Amino acid sequence: MMNLEPSAAEILLWLFVLNLGVAFGAGLYEHRIALPRWLNVTGGHWSAEAARQDDVGRRFWGVVTTGPLTLLTLASLYFATRATGPLRSWWLAAALVVLVDRVLTFSYFIPTMVRLMQSPDTPAAVETATRWVRMNHLRHALAGGAWFAALQALSWLRVKGAG
Repeated sequence: MMNLEPSAAEILLWLFVLNLGVAFGAGLYEHRIALPRWLNVTGGHWSAEAARQDDVGRRFWGVVTTGPLTLLTLASLYFATRATGPLRSWWLAAALVVLVDRVLTFSYFIPTMVRLMQSPDTPAAVETATRWVRMNHLRHALAGGAWFAALQALSWLRVKGAG
């Protein structure tokens, strides 16, 4: 008879994959839908009012990634180092990439957006917001790559569990 009881590590990996997928998709959505309300690149205008009105940092990101993804990443680093074979490699790769994303988020993205939300519509604010948007492409690449690696880890977990 198969053991259908998932381990804590399996549950954590599932949660990591799900949370990372939501974060990746939401990041793309924000970039395509919300961000154009805040920054008009062609006209060279920054709308701190629109950014404050949306307040996605507190309304969404804080609930989805700031706390949960950070904790899932730290826990994944712990469990991934105890895994073996391809599961370990993929899971550790995903967790390390998300760790880089978390460091960038806390050191650059959050503080910069907090400042931008208080900034008037000036050329300096537009330049800062434009740089933030360009850097955000790196964050999308990191999240997408980490999600792919975490999905690969999950597939190896299934292969290992079937054996």
